[in-house]
Amino acid sequence: MPQGKGLGNGGGQGGGRNSLGGGRGRNSGGGFGSGGYCVCAGCGNKTPHTRGIKCTDLRCPACGKAMIREELLERRSK
Repeated sequence: MPQGKGLGNGGGQGGGRNSLGGGRGRNSGGGFGSGGYCVCAGCGNKTPHTRGIKCTDLRCPACGKAMIREELLERRSK
């Protein structure tokens, strides 16, 4: 078998066609934990974060717009 440099398609963490990154996704693959809040991107309404449910999958009970994790909003404002 020939010894190559492993430059083919796929394989490894985050590998695959046209993959350039390390495959860890947003926020470097680190979750924010079970605590915290989901905040409405429109009106600022806060609801406690529920473990296992992404804030972005929720809609604001007050205005119906998308929710976002509080820590992500804080990071954006810096």
